Amino acid sequence: MPKLKSLDDLRRLREQVSEEISTRKETGTTITVGMGTCGIAAGARETMRTILNELRERDIDAHVATVGCIGMCASEPLVDIEQAGKPRITYGNITGDKVSRLIEEHLVKGNVVDEWVFGRLRTD
Repeated sequence: MPKLKSLDDLRRLREQVSEEISTRKETGTTITVGMGTCGIAAGARETMRTILNELRERDIDAHVATVGCIGMCASEPLVDIEQAGKPRITYGNITGDKVSRLIEEHLVKGNVVDEWVFGRLRTD
């Protein structure tokens, strides 16, 4: 990243990042893993590592992010998958051993794994 030397440099960087985020939301996939203490205690670190490895092995381009606790501790590890133009799907109890099937079904084949769905959020 270039060194910022002025307020104008910062403004240009902000605009560039905003455009990149907007493009990613319109065309890409974002996977979010709950990494609050409850998620970590339930195995979210392993889930996150397994997701990153699975995406790399399959050469799937997706943005992976983390969030803290969202209050559904009994269903951790929680994983959200957001794809452009589709509802956001929240999956519950996604341990490392479930990741391969989740990636295969949801990202590769385009099928929601209904038995693991905790919630759905429409895009509109």
